[in-house]
Amino acid sequence: MPHISRMLLVAAFAAVPLAAVANAQSFAELEARLEAHPSLSALGYDAEADRERAVASTALPDPVVSLGINNFPIFDPSFDSYLPTNKAVGIRQQFPSFAGREARAGEARAMSAQTEAVRDARYAALRAELIALLADKTRLTRQRSLAEARNAKYDELVDIVEAEIDAGRPAVYRLAEIESERAEVSRTLVDLDRQEAETDARLIELVGLVPSTGLPPLTERDWSGAALEFHTVRIADAAVRVTDYGIDEARAAWKPEWGAQLTYQQRDEGAMFAGDDWVSGMVTFTVPLWAERKQAPNLRAAKAERAGAEQRYQAAARNAAAQYASRDAIIRAADASIDVLQVKIAAVEDEVEAQLIAYESGVGGYAPIIDGEIAILKLRAEIEAETARKAAAIARLNALLVTQ
Repeated sequence: MPHISRMLLVAAFAAVPLAAVANAQSFAELEARLEAHPSLSALGYDAEADRERAVASTALPDPVVSLGINNFPIFDPSFDSYLPTNKAVGIRQQFPSFAGREARAGEARAMSAQTEAVRDARYAALRAELIALLADKTRLTRQRSLAEARNAKYDELVDIVEAEIDAGRPAVYRLAEIESERAEVSRTLVDLDRQEAETDARLIELVGLVPSTGLPPLTERDWSGAALEFHTVRIADAAVRVTDYGIDEARAAWKPEWGAQLTYQQRDEGAMFAGDDWVSGMVTFTVPLWAERKQAPNLRAAKAERAGAEQRYQAAARNAAAQYASRDAIIRAADASIDVLQVKIAAVEDEVEAQLIAYESGVGGYAPIIDGEIAILKLRAEIEAETARKAAAIARLNALLVTQ
């Protein structure tokens, strides 16, 4: 039965593109869809829950109401034969330390702020992933077109080589090479189909459809050098704020917790005494008698947590700076690779032009010209890969930084 359920789930997921694909979506519409991603909604609810806990933390505990009978005789049951017998109604209210309640409320608010920072970072990462996938869709479309163009060129080349063979030129080995290269193109097309299926599945997971949307304008954002410009560092900084309130709460444990109690005792009049009613009142407060065993260790633990959070902040700053440098290096390398490939294309184009002049003058064959055109198609496919890699790196680099 579980196997059948999994099959139904896979079938339902596979059917999503059929229902929602094909219409062009603006990138702003995709961003709106991304905002509704379940992982972001879950973090929004978590932040809301912490805000509500902050409100609840400052409230007083519920009062305790008591109803009872005091000093009631067992062997001669009566309310008017024994002087201390009474019916009692009491109310008790505890007043926890205000400093402690404020610290707990502040901690909840700080946790909410931290969750909001996590949500912002998550959205930035998902948006970068969306851009990378759109870049991949563009790459796959163009590489497929270039691969099909290579196939067409191989058809031309086969005809030329066969004509040379018919003319008595020993070029039979070239046919085997062409078939091997055509098989490589076929494998490339199969691999592009696989990559497209994977990309479509990830797009559906992100925005619920496979859009035919172009890339938005991409510009690498500069980092000023301030650590708090990174999402991960802001999250770590928010964690430090949470531990600050933890220290405040631990210190507040030394302050007394007050309580007040009022009891009204109603008495019936007896033969030997008047039935005057009694009222009893009481104030209570806690004394940190065992502070060295309780409050002091808790404060040391809170300070240790704060020190740990500070170290995680430092680690996050280092890691974010390293990631920024790494992505920047990828962008620079992609630019350099594209420049090199374009120089190669220009060189091959010059060679093709020279071969064409020689061919038109009656010297040499046409096959080297087709070979040159095939080489150019291969180089253009590599440029598409580098272009997509650069776009993904820019998107992921920008996702590291907080958008003001």
